[in-house]
Amino acid sequence: MKSRSEINARTSANLQEGAARARLVTATSSSPAGGRLRRALVLLFFIFLLAAAISLSVGYQTLDFSLLKHDATARAILFQLRLPRVVLAAIVGASLAMVGAALQALFRNPLAEPLTLGVSGGGALGAGLAIAFGLGARVGGVPLVFLAAFAGAGVSVAVVYRLARTGAVVLPGALLLAGVVINVIAASGVVLIQYLTDYTRALQILRWTIGSLDVVGFDLVWRMLIFLVPGWIVLFVVARDLHLLAVDEETAASLGVNVRSSERLVYIASSLIVGTTVAVGGTIGFVGLIVPHAVRLLFGEDVRVVLPCSFLLGATFLMLADAVARTATGMGELPVGVITALAGGPVFLWLLRRQQRYSAM
Repeated sequence: MKSRSEINARTSANLQEGAARARLVTATSSSPAGGRLRRALVLLFFIFLLAAAISLSVGYQTLDFSLLKHDATARAILFQLRLPRVVLAAIVGASLAMVGAALQALFRNPLAEPLTLGVSGGGALGAGLAIAFGLGARVGGVPLVFLAAFAGAGVSVAVVYRLARTGAVVLPGALLLAGVVINVIAASGVVLIQYLTDYTRALQILRWTIGSLDVVGFDLVWRMLIFLVPGWIVLFVVARDLHLLAVDEETAASLGVNVRSSERLVYIASSLIVGTTVAVGGTIGFVGLIVPHAVRLLFGEDVRVVLPCSFLLGATFLMLADAVARTATGMGELPVGVITALAGGPVFLWLLRRQQRYSAM
């Protein structure tokens, strides 16, 4: 028989859960957090502009904006090298942070993000195969590397979700374990591809896998947006459903959410976004972990607030990380993936420890 203390604890937990659901239903019927979203976006937008100015000015050669009027070299550095790179960093950072926020809400796990769930690893394996086989051609104007990365990311999401789901429950421990295993398998596959392919392509894969935002001109940026914008729109549209799914599937279904349809939309959009960013910038990890967690600490748990705020803060974070990568050594640039890993690794361990304490209570 259960002790009185156990019964009281279970009753208290049920009451708290019921109160949380009631607050959620009330919040869902009104506008998302009132004016808090607008205030948060205004604040983050000004921080974004400041980060963009810093990122544009620093690098191997410090850029003096006053020289742009009469110095052709300064204009070339800004418009051909510096500005495309900063825009690319903003796009990739915003995309990864948004996907991280969506996956954390969907799986109800603060440790979920493209890297820890194996999505980035699957995309990397797909893109690595495309590079190794020299698939630089296009199908309908779409680079095959993009398609291969998207396919790899999609397969990884499907496998991880299948392994972690038991009936109607997604087990957090199994989710992370499956993601880690998929990442290990994908990383081994990439190493095997490098070993078997010729030296030039192996070097290209190595340089790409460590994460780089080196780009010249805006041609690649425009091609990315063809894939990313539809994925962004889908995640913004399902933000309300994710807000309800973040509590549990039963609550979401009782409020009219088509759970399976919403899940499929999030999977497809996340795979498309991560596959595209991986195909261009390589495996840049932990952006989708750090940024949504920071947004929740600053602005609350409402997913309808977390998604757009993560979009802006993710862009800001990766622009600054890339600025650090370009200036940290003073002799050359570091891969931006190294900077995000150094920042995100400790945060991941802290969140893991925190979740273990909550699970033990």
